[in-house]
Amino acid sequence: MIHVSATPVEPANWQNLLASSITDPEELLRRLKLDPSLLAPARAASRDFALRVPEPYLARMVPGDPHDPLLRQVLPTGEELQDQPGYVLDPLGEQHANALPGVIHKYHGRLLLIVSGGCAVNCRYCFRRHFPYEENNPGTAQWQNALDYIRQDASISEVIFSGGDPLAVNDRRLAWLTREIAEIPHVRRLRVHSRLPVVIPQRVTPGMIDALCGTRLPVTMVLHVNHGNEIDAELGRAIQQMRRAGMTLLNQAVLLRGVNDRIEQLIVLSEALGDQGVIPYYLHVLDQVRGAQHFHVDDAQARDLVGRMLTRLPGFLVPRLVREVAGEAAKVPLHVDLVVERGSTDPFA
Repeated sequence: MIHVSATPVEPANWQNLLASSITDPEELLRRLKLDPSLLAPARAASRDFALRVPEPYLARMVPGDPHDPLLRQVLPTGEELQDQPGYVLDPLGEQHANALPGVIHKYHGRLLLIVSGGCAVNCRYCFRRHFPYEENNPGTAQWQNALDYIRQDASISEVIFSGGDPLAVNDRRLAWLTREIAEIPHVRRLRVHSRLPVVIPQRVTPGMIDALCGTRLPVTMVLHVNHGNEIDAELGRAIQQMRRAGMTLLNQAVLLRGVNDRIEQLIVLSEALGDQGVIPYYLHVLDQVRGAQHFHVDDAQARDLVGRMLTRLPGFLVPRLVREVAGEAAKVPLHVDLVVERGSTDPFA
């Protein structure tokens, strides 16, 4: 009797998945069996801001559904090309806070490093879709200037890795930068803002975790999940790997028309995050960046939604509703009143 041993299937390499992302609107529409009439506007809009969708994220979309909430976040549309008053190239005034190549210093006590100008997915509402990444791509020598900037300001207690997406760089670069920052005595915390574990969960590897968690600095990973359908088994496994390594896991979402602007969607998202041990941190109202006006949800509806969440979820699963305003000293909270839904009863009556 001949015994046939099965060759184990190697897990997909995150860098290959990143490199093989869909960048052609025609391929995206074909793969999802969508109406070819969407192609012309998608091509026109992608000339201004390129399409990029990795395979693991595509796999969570529903074929044949042009209103799929994940598809809506990434599909270029003709609406992006319509000018809207108040929607500008730099809605947060970041170019004024761009202290050095790779450094954005807006708030007291913390600053942001543009670790990478590339993303794994191009979200159509991205507030940095017009950001001058070509001017913020430091080489090793320029990174020393950024590190000197941090060393010389003892008020900086937290460094934030951002981008683009900071996890788009390799583990060696991440480890080097993390070690350099950990050697600055007044820096107490490292924060990483990334969507890459969401759209390519395979990015979360032992090497990535070692690169970030191999120093004295406590690490907070801030994910960017907007809809419950983004949380699949692969992302769940990646989250648990990060939690076991001791990372604090938070989520920030953006309130987007046609994606998550219904109370049921927000509740499912918060519950799904909570099930994974991720705390909903912020719910941002839309930053008014040119090309994203079709995602706008007005403040009254935003307040109403979060007010309803407060009466249906424990407080730790209700994100803070905030707006980022150019020149302000911090994110601006939007006041929310409790909204008791019709037909509900008082539990203490």
